[in-house]
Amino acid sequence: MTGTPPILMTGVAGFIGHATALRLLDEGQAVLGIDNFNDYYDPALKHARVAQLQQRAGFKLLIGDVADPDTISDVVQRHSIRRVIHLAAQAGVRHSMNAPFNFERANLAGHLSVLEACRRASHFEHLVYASSSSVYGNRALGRAGFGEEDATDRPVSLYAATKRACELMSESYASVYGFPQTGLRLFTVYGPWGRPDMAYFKFTRAILSGQPIEVYGFGKMTRDFTYIDDVVDGLIGALERAPGRGENRILNIGDHEPVGLMSMIAMLEAALGQSAEIILRPMQPGDVAETYADVTRLQNLIGYRPKVKLADGLARFVEWYRDFYLHG
Repeated sequence: MTGTPPILMTGVAGFIGHATALRLLDEGQAVLGIDNFNDYYDPALKHARVAQLQQRAGFKLLIGDVADPDTISDVVQRHSIRRVIHLAAQAGVRHSMNAPFNFERANLAGHLSVLEACRRASHFEHLVYASSSSVYGNRALGRAGFGEEDATDRPVSLYAATKRACELMSESYASVYGFPQTGLRLFTVYGPWGRPDMAYFKFTRAILSGQPIEVYGFGKMTRDFTYIDDVVDGLIGALERAPGRGENRILNIGDHEPVGLMSMIAMLEAALGQSAEIILRPMQPGDVAETYADVTRLQNLIGYRPKVKLADGLARFVEWYRDFYLHG
């Protein structure tokens, strides 16, 4: 609608940011995206994502660091921002062991900068931010999976600790300043335009180049793989239904159907038409054995139902990978 402030999206060049921005633009929303294009993985992929967005009416890109409070505050004030989707973060459970201060700055300082900017904004409506299934730690599964009320006080990686800290910061800001917030605990998001550090992406690259793949946890781990389009359904649905004033609502977004790692590899082999040479390794520090999302809250809120099964989603990813890397 003409005159309506844009939605501010941090991390717009990232996997989930790109997909969410595309959907919002398709729906006629204006999106103001910010990203610093860091080199945790190949910035060329990030620039390719943003190039797609820049072809759409209603999109504007800003290059900046969310951990700089003046930058975010200025953007929010200058553009009269009322809704923010905060996805910018330093990702990677294993990477957090090697570069801990990157996580301090991007995740903790970055989240605090966004909170400060939102609480000072006039007529602010809703902050949606990305958390992670990693906050649940390494624990036994219940019959319905990890629920939002389950304990989250034993993180097994610094990455998980920063994500839980962000939830707690949001809880305090919602309580003190009153603006509505929603934290989304995302479960193993995959699909076209995905992150090259994720296992399915690395496995694809290795298999196609004739290299062996290293499978940790001796292949016994399970993950609640969630296709990117289903994640965007949940994210935008939550954005459009803000909680009450002073509430920091926490929601799982997952597939609610965990799959064993070896089963995932078999599906990937089928999609590729090639077999993998597998080297089994023990579990790495910071990893968890299994994840499983209880999505009852999100179902009750927006009627959330994941649509894309893992075999189909991997086939779509392989098609994109071949087109982008081999035929592009």
